[in-house]
Amino acid sequence: MASITSVPPGVEAVGRPVGAHRAPTHERSWADRAFFGPATQPRWARPAVFALLVATAVLYFWNLTVSGWANEYYAAAAQAGTQSWKALLFGAHDAGNAITVDKPPASLWVMGLSGRLFGFGSWSLLAPQALMGVGSVGLLYAAVRRWSGPGAGLLAGAASAATPVAALMFRFDNPDALLTLLLVAAAYCTVRAIDSHGLRWRSASTGWLALAGVVIGLAFLTKMMQAFLVLPALALVFLVAAAGGFWSRIVKSVTACAAMVVAGGWYVLLVELWPADSRPYIGGSTDNSLWELALGYNGMGRLLGGSGNPSGNSGGPGDGGMGGAFGGDTGFARLFSGTMATEVSWLLPAALIGSVAGLWLSHRAPRTDRLRAAMILWGGWLLGTGLVFSYMSGIIHPYYTVALAPGIAGVTGIAVTQLWRRRGHVAARITLALLSTVTGVWAFVLLDRTPDWLPWLRWTVLVVTALAAVGLLVGAHRSRGIAVTIAAAALLAGFAGSTAYAVETVTHAHSGGIPTSGPAQAGSMGEPGGSGSGAAADGPPADGSTGDVNGTSGTDLPTGNTNGTSGTDLPTGGAAPTGTDLPTGDMPAADSRSTGDAAPVTGAGGPVASADNAELDALLEATDNRWSAASVGSGTASSLELRTGTAVIAIGGFSGGDDAPTLAQFQQYVADGEVHYFVAQGQGMRPGSGGAKSAADEITEWVKAHYTAKTVGNVTVYDLTAPTGS
Repeated sequence: MASITSVPPGVEAVGRPVGAHRAPTHERSWADRAFFGPATQPRWARPAVFALLVATAVLYFWNLTVSGWANEYYAAAAQAGTQSWKALLFGAHDAGNAITVDKPPASLWVMGLSGRLFGFGSWSLLAPQALMGVGSVGLLYAAVRRWSGPGAGLLAGAASAATPVAALMFRFDNPDALLTLLLVAAAYCTVRAIDSHGLRWRSASTGWLALAGVVIGLAFLTKMMQAFLVLPALALVFLVAAAGGFWSRIVKSVTACAAMVVAGGWYVLLVELWPADSRPYIGGSTDNSLWELALGYNGMGRLLGGSGNPSGNSGGPGDGGMGGAFGGDTGFARLFSGTMATEVSWLLPAALIGSVAGLWLSHRAPRTDRLRAAMILWGGWLLGTGLVFSYMSGIIHPYYTVALAPGIAGVTGIAVTQLWRRRGHVAARITLALLSTVTGVWAFVLLDRTPDWLPWLRWTVLVVTALAAVGLLVGAHRSRGIAVTIAAAALLAGFAGSTAYAVETVTHAHSGGIPTSGPAQAGSMGEPGGSGSGAAADGPPADGSTGDVNGTSGTDLPTGNTNGTSGTDLPTGGAAPTGTDLPTGDMPAADSRSTGDAAPVTGAGGPVASADNAELDALLEATDNRWSAASVGSGTASSLELRTGTAVIAIGGFSGGDDAPTLAQFQQYVADGEVHYFVAQGQGMRPGSGGAKSAADEITEWVKAHYTAKTVGNVTVYDLTAPTGS
């Protein structure tokens, strides 16, 4: 009897070139090729992938504008990009170019250009994210299919599309959608580079690998150091599986690294060389430097804490009681705990087992074996990114795990199909049964966290996967009809939990800085699934709140209500509090500067200014200054910008902690008549300032001392064109 590591008769060999698994008997007509693909592919493959992409598009585009502006912090910056080319280039939060967001601008380029082409609105803001989701699924299918066949590609694509966090983030305006698309594109280019190595046109290998480097460079301009988490897997699979000599592979890898540096470094160099007084301040940095932002807050600070990140376990005392929103305790169990588990871990146990099985199946194969290469690529993606997410001590939020979805999906799809091809061996059937069992049990555990939501589903999944496991053991190798029935039952039950969560996700609004997927859970932040208050199709919720704590809608702030919090934790329900209800002394920011992941700014005026206020809106819309107003932090500023279409300075950046603008700069703006109003937004020190006054505090005190307050609606406003006593 043949070994399990060998492929049974009638099944394609592992590592055989794409399309060679079925010898063509005749050429297809051009019409057949257009719909069914080349004769080297089964007739069902192309229609099936078309159906997958259409289903993904329906899922991601369904009721797309229900979330309104989604994250107002990025929405305001995208709007600024439609009004000013300089704001688009630098990712400024306002069209007056006072300060940028605290991430690089690549995702804002896409949203800003979409707004310029189609008119700025909720749909033009979010439609690119949905298209990125469809593109990610298509590229994942294409990459997996080349080495493992169309069946594995379809499974991987479907698993990725139905991951709850993917259904969330591919309908949201955070940078993660573009980041995920670019990472999958880099993996596809690497696969093509390996396949091209032995061809007559040898430069194709270098070209594809260099293109992978370019794509990673663009991913760096999307979310900085997170783009590099897949680099070890990409480099290792090329060095191990590509044909040619060792030094030839090294030279091509160095070429790809150079391409990556150029693709990502040109923009860093541009920002560093551009005169600082003629561009916006780099939000989140300590010295107005994009390079420092990349290495500090968005770099080593994420891994080790500090540089604006909380130190120590993110789920410990440093997170202000928001362990679920800030990832929970560090350690291997993080991805299986709290909200992170329901975002992405539905198939994680199966993927871990499948990666071991795939490596075992290929352990005697040649160096260039494609099954081993696939396990190195997608398994390396999963392990590298997963371990960093599990043990990083800086800020991390559950939605970051969208970057894990392709790795989990790729490993699972490949392992299942490889084991299925070998189902004549008892070891393969035992492993398949194990995969079905652990998937069903883990889905039951995850669904049991929301026991009142579809209570029948968890029991159905558990029972069907258990029966399928028995069927895989005793009947998968007998008749084709029985085998197909068992496989269908196992797959449908295995995907049922995550798919139900994904569908639930797209039926509800999500807003603010820490959106989460699925139904509401006890102890999660916001609703549903911890997403914050639902936004109307064209703007804020009907109750006038923004769905954000203290009116803030920045990159990573908790939104909506905080079930299960107490004491000095964030308040619950509806609109955010007024006055000084939120403490500033125990927030997770390690310094006073603005970060998109820090704690919210406290103070009077913030939430009220963010509520519907027609009188204030009209006041700002009537101005013709460079900035219609200024306000501390991004919460009120973002909301005012989106409601009025005017530029509003977010003093201190996201949370008001950046020293930008300084008091002297702000005084010069006022003297030059460039800013008209100051909207009251805070009292006391910025979060984490340690008692020292920030620029925002100094500006607030100066305005109060030299200008007269008036009430507009229920908001305190200062007219900066009319000093006290004038």
